[in-house]
Amino acid sequence: MVADTRTADSSLQRHRAWQGQILPTLSDYCPVPSSVLTSPVNCLHMRFLFNHGKSEAPQEPVQAEVPELHAAQLAAAYYGERVGGDLHDFVRVTPNRVIFGLLDMAGRLQDNSAIISAAQQTFRTRSPELFAAEDVNEADAMAELCLELNRTIIAAEGGVRSCPAFAGCYNEDLGTVCYFNAGHTPGLLRDLTGITELSATGLPLGLFSHATCEAPLVALPPGAALLLVSRGLLEGKRRREEFGLERVKTGLQQTQNETAQQLCATVIDGVQQFMGKTPVQNDVTALALVRAGS
Repeated sequence: MVADTRTADSSLQRHRAWQGQILPTLSDYCPVPSSVLTSPVNCLHMRFLFNHGKSEAPQEPVQAEVPELHAAQLAAAYYGERVGGDLHDFVRVTPNRVIFGLLDMAGRLQDNSAIISAAQQTFRTRSPELFAAEDVNEADAMAELCLELNRTIIAAEGGVRSCPAFAGCYNEDLGTVCYFNAGHTPGLLRDLTGITELSATGLPLGLFSHATCEAPLVALPPGAALLLVSRGLLEGKRRREEFGLERVKTGLQQTQNETAQQLCATVIDGVQQFMGKTPVQNDVTALALVRAGS
């Protein structure tokens, strides 16, 4: 069913972060597939993906497709122009499971775009295959996905290329996330008990061909939120002071009843106001999964 872009635009503009206009395209790093249903929103250099479409197998990194979830929402946003190696993506693998991920490839865009593309191709093609069995073990499938992404990056680079990564499998029936954190910034899980850091469960991808990651399981109770941010967001600077994880945690704790889109907007808006200028050396990305309240 085609989304009503006017309704989405109107609701987003009511949020304090949206004061811009609909853009026809993304940056060259994320070219828009021809069948995308809606455009990203730009607010003072912030781009936001809030719907989904379909695209062919990518020859270069392509715009993420955001699946619609039952009683939950996924969204991602970034600030400024793509200059580094951030890649976020989403893949529905079964009627009740969606895989999401955020990769933070080392190096500049002009040097690593082919490697990012190869990693995205593996993410999109292997995720459905690994979760095809009805009795799939989510932890085993996520660990295997981590291993294959790692080997893809090493092969595409022809050597070592550090790539911290966080990927999770959201089970809509159970409200759980099975995830791996390969040397990435901690995922932040907010529920009624407070905020829990989902720290690294293994080394960054692209370093050792046989490196493995554990894939633990966490529950998202109704109303809970999982937030992922790139290293570039934490390293956003004002003079010599970095934005840092504690500011992200404070902002997450203060948000109440926000959608995934609004949560991403709040985080990006916070670092934008802190920096006071567009980042020119790092990608600044946020990805959120929010489960609806009971």
